Amino acid sequence: MSGSAYARFKGVIVGNNCRIITKEFGTEPWLIEIGNNVTITHGVKILTHDGSTWLFNDEKGRRFLYKKVKIGNNVFIGVNSVIMPGVIIEDKVVIAAGTIVTKSIPKGVIVGGNPVKILGLYEDYEKNVLENYVSKENMDFSLSYKNRINKVVDESSKQYITIDG
Repeated sequence: MSGSAYARFKGVIVGNNCRIITKEFGTEPWLIEIGNNVTITHGVKILTHDGSTWLFNDEKGRRFLYKKVKIGNNVFIGVNSVIMPGVIIEDKVVIAAGTIVTKSIPKGVIVGGNPVKILGLYEDYEKNVLENYVSKENMDFSLSYKNRINKVVDESSKQYITIDG
């Protein structure tokens, strides 16, 4: 069963052309809506309730808080990110790996961190990718996967971290 099919089976509303690797939809998956052209990678957790409310109890009993999560179109959510209850992620958003999304994300941005912050604009990233990254047209699919990737791998390294960041 594909990730999208599994999400639908659990009750998540899923659009078209989605790549869903995670199976972490919490205990209320029907409160999650995912748009079209969305990638949700491995280890992503989408939460729809605040479990800390079980700490609070009085004559009316334990308290509960449930909130929907809505993910727009053309969204990428990186490995091991956490989407908190009540978050709306608008269209054309990239969420970096390991991000804790505690606030709603406006359209057209790249975000990352804990707490989440805007790192750049989607349109700038899109332009860079289209101008500088290997295209499907330039991949040699007659080669094995390993040889095809080795032929186009980017050998550059990330910059070293410095004292000021």
